[in-house]
Amino acid sequence: MSGRRREKVGDLLRDEVSQIIQREMSDPRLGFVSITRVEMSPDMKYARMFVSVMGSDDERASSLVALNNASGFIRRMLAPRLRMRTIPDVSFRLDRSMEHAENVARILRDLEPELRAAADNSSATDEGTPA
Repeated sequence: MSGRRREKVGDLLRDEVSQIIQREMSDPRLGFVSITRVEMSPDMKYARMFVSVMGSDDERASSLVALNNASGFIRRMLAPRLRMRTIPDVSFRLDRSMEHAENVARILRDLEPELRAAADNSSATDEGTPA
């Protein structure tokens, strides 16, 4: 299958599975879950869904277990919603990219005073040198 078709199917799956998680699943282990991206296998029989979960490491782990345990339920709920010959098997993986971005932003915020001081010293040195 073409990469563009896999991408479109992945986007559709992300939207539908997000709705299923929000509206039709009532597992107490689920925290605030967001599907960040979907990787489809070349034959589109498998979908790996990357999720971001707000909370502690234990809450993330229990949410991930709950999602993977519910993969059969999610697949059954997808069947009437999708016009596909084969509904892909879904699995869930933790996506830590948001957490990583947050850490980088925090580090940059912490370094901001030092960067400003270095920039001020650099401009003061440049002003004192004749061109």
